[in-house]
Amino acid sequence: MIWENIKLAMKSMASSKMRTSLSLLGIIIGVASVIAILTLGQSATKSITDAIVEGGLEMVTIYPIRSEKSSKEFTEDFGDRLMANVDDIRTVLPVNSSTAVVRVGQKSASGSVNGVLSSYADILDFEAVEGKFFSLSDNMAARQVVALGSAIAEELFPDGDAVGQFVSIFRNQAKSYQVVAVMKEKDPSFNIQYNNGLYIPYNTYSQRFIRPTIVGSYVVRVKEGADSLKVSDNISDYLDSTIGSDSYTLFSPATLADMAEQITGTFSTFLAAIAAISLLVGGIGIMNIMLVSVAERTREIGVRKAMGASPWTIMGQFITEAIVLTITGGLIGIGLGTLLSYAVANVVGWSLYISYSSFIFAAGFSTLVGVFFGWYPAMKASKLDPIEALNYE
Repeated sequence: MIWENIKLAMKSMASSKMRTSLSLLGIIIGVASVIAILTLGQSATKSITDAIVEGGLEMVTIYPIRSEKSSKEFTEDFGDRLMANVDDIRTVLPVNSSTAVVRVGQKSASGSVNGVLSSYADILDFEAVEGKFFSLSDNMAARQVVALGSAIAEELFPDGDAVGQFVSIFRNQAKSYQVVAVMKEKDPSFNIQYNNGLYIPYNTYSQRFIRPTIVGSYVVRVKEGADSLKVSDNISDYLDSTIGSDSYTLFSPATLADMAEQITGTFSTFLAAIAAISLLVGGIGIMNIMLVSVAERTREIGVRKAMGASPWTIMGQFITEAIVLTITGGLIGIGLGTLLSYAVANVVGWSLYISYSSFIFAAGFSTLVGVFFGWYPAMKASKLDPIEALNYE
């Protein structure tokens, strides 16, 4: 019986192609809009989070705020205390930074001078393309050696061969540093600009360059596989309980990724809800064509009733026809929405992430539209008096 109703529905649609096409238009536009919005929303979310992941979701940076209390807490042994009280931390790297001018002969450049530990490059996957990052002994002896970021090295030594050369770094006075490494170009990780940096031993910075009263920042590397958001929250809880929330600021790419996902997800859902309104408009069009169909086929309904067809059989026929209409429009809309998503993603440079859940939502919603808006015409057809229907002109 169901298959017979489907064949009747297809035959009815084929007999009035223009009217059927116009009725399907609202469903097609609605479904295509929902598919495109949800797919592009998911693609935007993934593209944003992927960019953040490349910057290092496993990184958390703590910036002390200068005060008498924080200067006592944020010392060189702070990392050990933090690791003892917060789980899933791989290491904590103290970093002191300031801007300075560096010169070689007549060439000069401005960059960020960073006093870091010898493990800094390994922990942050920061590779050298020439030479080798300074050693633990360089740090212990506070030697005046420097590793150059790729941009600084290119500016000062455009012909290469920087390793072994000496550069003058100006603060209050010029001091000569021997270049031990040129670092590989590395994308910024939001709060760290690698390529414009000059990296000197931590002890050299604090003993020979500037004597800081407080550590500038701490780069926290989370253990692989650990939840960065949870670790970030635990660090905040620990710092709040020990020195207070007004003594530091905390930066976590994982927090940004989570925030971006929530914002784009909420926005996409809101837009999809608006787009779904066009499905309701399309449903009204389906109801209209079904009412016209009932009027045109009144005599047919009368014949079927006279031959013993029950009201439920007549109702089933017309509801099936409405569902077939909406599902057909839904399938076309899914195809159109996917193509539209692909085109837009290519234009803006996003990686396309198909939202298969939107396919299920669109198909299910269009089916419900068919049932809802086909119910009244079907019920009207089922209640027709067979004698009046047969005499209908």
